[in-house]
Amino acid sequence: MYNLSSYHTEDFTLLGIPGLEQYHAWISIPFCFIYLVAIVGNSILLYLIAVEQSLHAPMFFFLSMLAMTDLILSTTCVPKTLTIFWLGAQKISFPGCLTQLFFLHYSFVLDSAILLAMAFDRYVAICFPLRYTTILTPKLIIKIVVGISFRSFCVFVPCVFLVNRLPFCRTHIIPHTYCEHIGVARLACADISIFANLYVVIPPALNPIVYGVKTKQIRDKVILLLFLYL
Repeated sequence: MYNLSSYHTEDFTLLGIPGLEQYHAWISIPFCFIYLVAIVGNSILLYLIAVEQSLHAPMFFFLSMLAMTDLILSTTCVPKTLTIFWLGAQKISFPGCLTQLFFLHYSFVLDSAILLAMAFDRYVAICFPLRYTTILTPKLIIKIVVGISFRSFCVFVPCVFLVNRLPFCRTHIIPHTYCEHIGVARLACADISIFANLYVVIPPALNPIVYGVKTKQIRDKVILLLFLYL
C-alpha cells in the first residue's frame, strides 16, 4: 500500500456513506432540508441585524458572527455531499480537500470562541448593567473579534501543512468527504458517520431558531418581516 502512495496525488474518490449507497437519494432529503433551513435562518438573521438600528449592539454583532460562521460550516461540506448523493460526483482534488479541511475545522473552533464572547457579553450585561457600554466599547469588541479570529486560525492552520506532507494512496476510497475522514477517521461504522455528518448541519440550522425564539427583539422583527411579505 505504501508503494502505491504519493505525496502529490491529484484527486480522491468519495464513496459517500459506506454500506448505504442504495439509500443515498433518501438520505439526501433530510440533509438538503436541514441545510436549506440553516441557509434561510442565518441569512434572515444577518439581514435583520444589518438593517435594524435597534439590533446594532455587541450581543447581536456576535450573533451575526455566529450566523456567518454557521453558514461557512454547513456550506463547506453539505453541497459536496448532495452532489455525491444526487449526481455521483465522487471526485475531489487534493487542494479542494485541504480547503475543505481548513474551513470545516476553522469554523468549528471559531464557533466555540464566538459563543465564549457571547457569554462574556451576557456576563457584563447582567453583572454590570450600568457599566455595560463603558466596558464593551467598540474598541474592545474589535479586539475580541480580531483575537478570536486569529486564535482560531492559528489553532488549525498548522494541521493543513502537516496533512499536506502525508502520503496518500491514489486508489483509496474514503467515506463522504476527505476533511471529515481526517476529523472522524476513528468512526468506522456507517451509522456513526451519519451522525457525524448531521452535526455539520444541525447546529447551524438550530442556532437562528433558538436565538430567534429566545430574543424578543429578533422575534418581533422576524414576525414583522413575515407579515410584510405575506
